Amino acid sequence: MRLALNQAARELLLAQASDWPFIMKTGTMVEYANKRVKLHVNRFTHIYKDMLNGSIDKEWLQEVESRDNIFSNIDCAKYYIQTKINEGAI
Repeated sequence: MRLALNQAARELLLAQASDWPFIMKTGTMVEYANKRVKLHVNRFTHIYKDMLNGSIDKEWLQEVESRDNIFSNIDCAKYYIQTKINEGAI
């Protein structure tokens, strides 16, 4: 589950990258930028649904991670737990 959570975070970061709106606004490679935003949003949605169903497609996840493994040290679970500690919830 941790690997899925981390890749979901990467997909959100990639979908929100400032490059895509800039490319769209300037009119250069608009189709490519649209394609990439949709790709990352769709991947996030896939991972999210898998996590809700408790059934992670590990082969697909590994393939996605190998293609876009920016922020390889990201650890969302650790961040979440630390946030809860700081809030006094844990």
